[in-house]
Amino acid sequence: MADEVRVACVGAGGNAQGHMARLAEIENVRIVGICDLVEEKVQQACAEYEAAAYSDYRAMLDEIEADAVYVSVPPFAHEDAEVLAARKGCHLFVEKPVVLNMDKGYEIAEEIDKAGVLSCVGYQLRLLDSVQRARRYLATRTIGMVSAHRWGGLAGTPWWRVMDRSGGQLHEQTTHQVDLMRYLAGEIAEVYAQYSLRVMSDVDNLDIPDAQGALLKFHDGAIGMVMTSPMMRQGGGVSDLKFLVEDHVLEWQIGGNVMMPDDEPEVTAEPQETMNIDEAFIAAIRSDDSTTIPCSYRSGLQTSAVTLAANASARTGKPVEVPIV
Repeated sequence: MADEVRVACVGAGGNAQGHMARLAEIENVRIVGICDLVEEKVQQACAEYEAAAYSDYRAMLDEIEADAVYVSVPPFAHEDAEVLAARKGCHLFVEKPVVLNMDKGYEIAEEIDKAGVLSCVGYQLRLLDSVQRARRYLATRTIGMVSAHRWGGLAGTPWWRVMDRSGGQLHEQTTHQVDLMRYLAGEIAEVYAQYSLRVMSDVDNLDIPDAQGALLKFHDGAIGMVMTSPMMRQGGGVSDLKFLVEDHVLEWQIGGNVMMPDDEPEVTAEPQETMNIDEAFIAAIRSDDSTTIPCSYRSGLQTSAVTLAANASARTGKPVEVPIV
């Protein structure tokens, strides 16, 4: 077993807690510092993992010797933690979406490149066997159209309901579907979006749209559509991702793909278990090889470029070109 990997965590919320629990299960990985503005959260996490508690990540990065830093904070809270960690030579794991502002994203990407550290963004769906099976199949076919729906419930976190803090559901949550569109069908060149607040205007402190639709133009000519809404407050909903390929429709599902009108055994077979994203990141650090990392910071930033372009399109009422990161 390689030497101990020391990890510092910026953020101790629900998402961060999942990463910490998985890291604790990996042999010879130690969480050495945890930072959060909510004292109760950070004290509880530090007691569980025997880590040093901080309320200021700058102080933590100054004082703690870490090999890797996890940044698991809301979109609006991405400031300079990534930059400071990269300058210190720490490998970076950043939760999605990586920014709310592309200029900040470019700054972080440049610092990561300059420091030569490994980076990983939390698009864990890329690692799934069902995704890899779909990717192999689609790589040799001409994709005509792609569609995704995510109709679910309203997140309970107050910041999620504020547009200038979360970026809205498409940017903060449905980013997973947009990322898989990119990963499986190729890069998106242009977005034309329409948003509306239809039925949830009675929710306190909510200004995000509850109906979001975006038409996507891929660089190779394929057309995509993504529709997302948090209206389903009583449960239920729809989540799908479909690819029209010649005379077949491939529907990606976590538990196994569906091919219509018939099956393709290599694509639709029961998916096999794969490593989780934290195992993949630690393995990359130990081998100094990014091969196991499913999504680098720059690739994660490219997904944010798509959803932020959609937000810009909805504001202006015009198609918006997606910049190449």
